[in-house]
Amino acid sequence: MRYYLLLLLPLFLCTCDRAQKMGENEAADTPPPIQRLSGEAMGSYYRVTYIGDSLPRLQASIDSLLDAYNLELSTWVPASRINAFNQSEKGIDLSDTRHFLPNLELARRISTATDGAYDPTIAPLSKFWGFNTGKRRTTATVDATEIDSLLRLVGMENIRLKGGQLSKRKPGVELDLNASAKGYGVDLVSEMLSNRGRPDHLIDIGGEMRGGGSKYGQAWNVAIRLPDEDKSQIARAGTLPLRDGRAIATSGNYLAYYKVDGEIFSHTINPKTGYPERNRLLSASVLAPDCATADAYATACMVLGPEGALALIEADSTLEGYFLVRTEDGGLRTVKTAGL
Repeated sequence: MRYYLLLLLPLFLCTCDRAQKMGENEAADTPPPIQRLSGEAMGSYYRVTYIGDSLPRLQASIDSLLDAYNLELSTWVPASRINAFNQSEKGIDLSDTRHFLPNLELARRISTATDGAYDPTIAPLSKFWGFNTGKRRTTATVDATEIDSLLRLVGMENIRLKGGQLSKRKPGVELDLNASAKGYGVDLVSEMLSNRGRPDHLIDIGGEMRGGGSKYGQAWNVAIRLPDEDKSQIARAGTLPLRDGRAIATSGNYLAYYKVDGEIFSHTINPKTGYPERNRLLSASVLAPDCATADAYATACMVLGPEGALALIEADSTLEGYFLVRTEDGGLRTVKTAGL
């Protein structure tokens, strides 16, 4: 009897060991969960998706981060630093800010790269046309001399940064960095997630997105909205993959416009002419290594139109473009750079 028990004991131990290993393997094969949260930011929404165990107080941290950013760069926050600069006679000191100077440097870089198609000193003209805290026009009639006078305030040469002091070369110069604001916010949240051990994530603020890492080894697929000025009609024009920090931003005149006396005023203002830009390019989606860059380039593309936008993006190997263009017969055509 003792002999049989000794034989059974190793068998029992082997069986238990095998069961334990099977349990461990099953646990290892179970993918980590997907977490989702959402909120309001920058006059729009944010959605955060990440893979892994839930992070405590993450939403409070995101809200605090974006609120701090708005206190520096939102023209919709009366006490923001950008409003302080715009309302100042000569300029303000920015040495104690965290986000203002990086945004300004990005704006200067992309303004140069786009030959001024993107220009953050467009603010006086944006207000004139009823955008970015400006009042909507009540008539379609425009005095060309007013446009000419405001154009004198447009141009990166009208501001100067030295030793943290941002100064104006002319009274009346103002800044509008909204064209990269959401993209920069996306980058901030993406960096936060990575620093807190969640590198696999998708950040979306008002349609500007960045895909960190991957989704279980695959790209995060994001949709391109079909441009339609009837906002009740939302359809998908295509999908694009994001992974390993790649970001996308989309600009389109169908997103912000109003009508007066049958005339359409769109939020894309051409820094060269001073007038709202309406051309055959209905939507420009730009992919870049970071979302702030993608955001600013997408704005420049809308100013340049389909041919100029394609040439601009193809000239930079770090960028890709997906454009929806109106054809001569009123149809819709997709134009993509070679990498897509």
